[in-house]
Formats: sequence, structure tokens, C-alpha cells
Amino acid sequence: MTYDEDSQVRLRRQRSKQAIALAMQGRWREAIATNQEITASFPNDVEAYNRLGRAYIELGMYPQAKEAYRHSMEIDPYNTISKKNLQRLSHLREAEGSSKEDTHAEPHHFIEEVGKTGLAELQRLGLPEILAKTTTGDKVNLKVDGTNLAVENGHSEYLGQVEPKLGQRLIKLMDGGNQYTAAIVSSAENHLTVIIREVYQDPSQAGILSFPTKGFKSPRPYVTNKLFKDELEYEEMLPEDSLGFDEDQVTEQE
Repeated sequence: MTYDEDSQVRLRRQRSKQAIALAMQGRWREAIATNQEITASFPNDVEAYNRLGRAYIELGMYPQAKEAYRHSMEIDPYNTISKKNLQRLSHLREAEGSSKEDTHAEPHHFIEEVGKTGLAELQRLGLPEILAKTTTGDKVNLKVDGTNLAVENGHSEYLGQVEPKLGQRLIKLMDGGNQYTAAIVSSAENHLTVIIREVYQDPSQAGILSFPTKGFKSPRPYVTNKLFKDELEYEEMLPEDSLGFDEDQVTEQE
């Protein structure tokens, strides 16, 4: 490799790190500018086009996102990231300026705390066009709906339900005064997984774990940079065996 080639590689790597850092901070417009600089200098950079597409999605600029992903597909027709996101975009309508910059959960939300955090793969999923708008890291809301615990996005649109036994356990604790927050950790066409965190335990619930440890596959401390660093495919950061609950978890500590 010549000196000039080595210099170009270092420049490309440096700009890519900068683009990823901006995405991690939710600075999507700056991320767009940085990725555009990369594609101007390196027109065959598939990852830059994918990052560009993701930033446009976050700002609700769907036509621009489609164009970025199509460029990526032209360079690499077997690019699964572009293919998946183009499919997702087919469910979305243009919402120019509907930025999601304030809808991402803080990184500390995803840090494991035994008994206070748990993963739930949602059931009875909502409409595809609603699910298509969700991305990993989004804050979501828990809503009691009779005996079910529903999950909604920031626009009060239904996403799915927490598994019944766990949902009923949490509803009981919520009725007792506990408070919880939730965020998306895995988003795909046919599944949606959230992490739920206890943020306040009412004195009347002292000694009762929200997420008992027996038989429970607790979330690992994905957070810091690992969950957010690859803004292209957040969901692939999660190991398959980390999802779901064992029935024992909802009966212990009752």
C-alpha cells in the first residue's frame, strides 16, 4: 500500500468513526453531512450510504433514505441491511421534519440491574406501518389495558403486548405504586423486544423483585457503545438466547 493509499484509508476510518459518534449522540443532521462527505470522497462506501439512510429515517426524510439505500444496493446487491430497510421504508409515508432526536432512551437505561430490569418479546404486534417506524433505542410507554400490559410508541400508537404472566405481574406492582420505563432493544418485521426498567419501587412493594432471577435469562450490559455503535443494525447486537422469560420468573416472589 502506498503512502497516499494509507492516508486515504486512515481518513475514511476517521470520518466513519465521527459519523458513528454523531449517530450515537442523535445528532442526525450532522451525521448526514459527515456521511455525505464520505460518499463524495469514497463513492463505493456501502456502510456510509447505509448510515446516511439511517440518519434520513431518523429525521423522517424517507425519500432521501430510499435513495441512499438504493445507492448502497447498486454497489452491493447482496447488502441485507439496505434490503431490509428498503422493505421497512415501503411501509412508511414521508414525514419531513418529524425528527426522532428526542425519542431515544439514555444509554444507562439498558444497563442490567438484577431484579430491576428485564427483556420482553412482545406479542400481538401492531400494524406493520407502525412497527416500521420503531428502531432500537427508542423510548416506549407501558399502558395498562385491562389485564394486559400494552406497549406504545411516543405517539400513543400500539406496538404490542407484554407476555401475559409477566404483564400481569408488572400491572400488580404498578397498581401498588411501582414505576417503570421501557425502550426498544430489538426491532424487526416479525418481532419486537423491549427492555423494561423499574425506576421507582413503592415502599409497599419492598422486597418484591420486578424481575425474579430464578429461571430468568436477564439482559447483559449491552449498553455503552455496543448497543448504539452500529446504528445500522441495532437488533443484530442481541444474542438470540437472551430473549424471553421462563414461567418460573412470574411466580417467584409473589
